[in-house]
Amino acid sequence: MKLPPGVAAQPSASRGRLHLEPDSAPRGPRDTFQRDRDRIVHSVAFRRLRHKTQVFVAPDGDHFRVRLTHSIEVAQIGRTIARALGLNEDLTEALCLAHDLGHPPFGHVGEDALNSALTAAGGFDHNAHTLRILTRLETAYPDFDGLNLSWEALEGLAKHNGPLETTTWAMAEANGQWDLELSSWPSLEAQVAAIADDIAYDNHDVDDGLRSGLLQLDELVGLPLIRRHWDAIAARHPGISIEKRQRALVRDMIGTMVGDVLDETRRRVAKFGVATVDDVRAAGRALVGFSSALAEEERELKRFLYERLYDSPQLQGIRKEAERIVSNLAAAYLDDPSRLPPPWQRGEGVDQQRTIGDFIAGMTDRYAISRHEELVGPANLPADRF
Repeated sequence: MKLPPGVAAQPSASRGRLHLEPDSAPRGPRDTFQRDRDRIVHSVAFRRLRHKTQVFVAPDGDHFRVRLTHSIEVAQIGRTIARALGLNEDLTEALCLAHDLGHPPFGHVGEDALNSALTAAGGFDHNAHTLRILTRLETAYPDFDGLNLSWEALEGLAKHNGPLETTTWAMAEANGQWDLELSSWPSLEAQVAAIADDIAYDNHDVDDGLRSGLLQLDELVGLPLIRRHWDAIAARHPGISIEKRQRALVRDMIGTMVGDVLDETRRRVAKFGVATVDDVRAAGRALVGFSSALAEEERELKRFLYERLYDSPQLQGIRKEAERIVSNLAAAYLDDPSRLPPPWQRGEGVDQQRTIGDFIAGMTDRYAISRHEELVGPANLPADRF
């Protein structure tokens, strides 16, 4: 069952783009949100995600997720949910594909290191940096900086995790350029992107954790949510290999979570009488989400993943070195900005420090490692990184 049609974002009702774009060049039969998605896919920042950490730092194994493959999986889940609910699939996909563009090398540990190094310049936040990339740092167009995405795309990326009570300097800068109404709830498409992100990383981290050997199957199936699916797969397919059963587990878990989100979202929209996009923004709460029962089981799964995977001794040692690499790079460039490539040698004081942050945040894992070896010394990451 689809939601009331008035709750979906409509390209014909878009608030438009900040910079006027005359229709003087061939663009093809695409609406506003389709162009948003395509601009993201063709951006330099999107291509860099193929060599940025998801869970495993600069993984040697070809089968582990990186930021790019994660973003594609999020988009697949997001489109499925949007289609079933009658929301705008193209806007949903654009938000899913772009939500991690602002991550620096080495994921969250790189973000922590960069935030500490740039304290005097206001710090660093990956979500705000996504907006900075899309409004300033991408330079594909002759008449303006940034990708000139629609208001709905920028608003959804700014607050896909909910309203912002406080803002970092980068988010305030983007909002000062164009009011994104940060205190209200975002569109349903943005809320779908957020829950699709959770569903994707919950399940692909289970898959990658088992593949790496850092997660133990006998411990994982101790979780009721996992056990139900694990036993159901065995009943449907007796005698299949453990590997096939694990792959089926991930598929079934995604299917269960998506189905629960669809039912719960329909229930909330009906309960609160939401019929328009304005109703969504004024609802005062998330309308897309898990049921209370599944939400508790999903939190239990996350606690398990933090304890057994993200905070495991094997990964913590690697992440500590990754954090050192980013900290050392920041110190080297802040100490001598002439070490930056010529196009990045600009600005003074805080502006210069933020430019250094932009440069480091744009690095892939492997480029950060090579620059560290050139400027500072060896990067002591183990040869076997799963």
